[in-house]
Amino acid sequence: MSLAQRRILLGVSGGIAAYKSCELVRRLRDLDAEVRVVMTEGATRFVSPTTFQALSGQPVRVSLWDAQAEAAMGHIELARWAERILVAPASADLLARLAHGLADDLLSTLCLASAAPLYLAPAMNQQMWAHPAVQANIATLHRHGARFLGPAAGEQACGDVGSGRMLEPHELRDALAASFGEPLLAGRRVLVSAGPTYEDIDPVRFIGNRSSGKMGFAVAEAAAQAGAEVTLVAGPVGLATPAGVARRIDVRSAAQMHAAVLAAAAQADIYIGAAAVGDYRPQEVSAQKLKKRDGSELVLHLAENPDILASLSAQTAHPFLVGFAAETHDVASYAQGKLRHKGLDMIAANQVGGGLGFESADNALTLYWADGAAELPRTSKAELARQLVARVAERYRTARG
Repeated sequence: MSLAQRRILLGVSGGIAAYKSCELVRRLRDLDAEVRVVMTEGATRFVSPTTFQALSGQPVRVSLWDAQAEAAMGHIELARWAERILVAPASADLLARLAHGLADDLLSTLCLASAAPLYLAPAMNQQMWAHPAVQANIATLHRHGARFLGPAAGEQACGDVGSGRMLEPHELRDALAASFGEPLLAGRRVLVSAGPTYEDIDPVRFIGNRSSGKMGFAVAEAAAQAGAEVTLVAGPVGLATPAGVARRIDVRSAAQMHAAVLAAAAQADIYIGAAAVGDYRPQEVSAQKLKKRDGSELVLHLAENPDILASLSAQTAHPFLVGFAAETHDVASYAQGKLRHKGLDMIAANQVGGGLGFESADNALTLYWADGAAELPRTSKAELARQLVARVAERYRTARG
């Protein structure tokens, strides 16, 4: 990974996450990148420009009306100088102004005046991130060519828990470094399944599992960032479609997911089955709510659901197959058995419990393939997804050319 002599313009907008951008400058400089910082007026309320000047070794610009700098059209010089523009944090206000083409301060003007690729690292309250107006602005920016890095999910400064955290400095650094190479999955079509499946018992009750879908959604976003055309088949989750995903198909049951995946797989080069698909479903679904009877037991007869990976593997021509194995014990043996039994190209195994796997912002994976393995240590699901996609791309090139 090299950023040596690469010219990075870092924009910092107003938000508590601005403190992370100080660490980001240091990490970029550690890889010999040239970094210049532009701050909004709001950002200076959180971190002093002097701090960024000391870390970057360059003057920090704040105002479009700096007479000395603008005597030589300084904002145009900066716009032409940058090879990449990264705004971190990118507040909801800044996203709105960029989406509507406003240029009322130095940072927004630079973003419009530069031909450099624009990367945005959102940071805001989880409710703000989920607001339809913010999501509409994100969709507009994506159409205009902006690339989104994050946000991550987890505990926020306000005490809320959810999506909206800015990615960690090392994650942003690595994403910028990767952007200077050929996208790992450019021209490839990737199909990802994510989330749980629900099997109805009656109109009120269902059988399900604890999968949040966050890992699968992170994988879909990472694949899009790697240049792939991504189709996402999602179980019943409350997650926004990741930036860059070309198509989303929402399903509820295992049978619906099986049908959707098999239909989409005909046009896919790679399938990553990150969904936690239910193994069984009730043989009969009651049309009315089942009533409790005192002293009696309710007996459910379960039927086995179709196996998506096994169905794909049985086909003469199928995508490069990547499975997931979420286990509570004997993780390695179960995962390797699944790899062989289902004829997969790769499997990602993870221990469930101890703050990992379901209902967690972090995860760790062990990857297995026919003649090798790799450990992906515990980190955020967004960062882990990027590492996984990089490994999948590597193994895909080796196996399929």
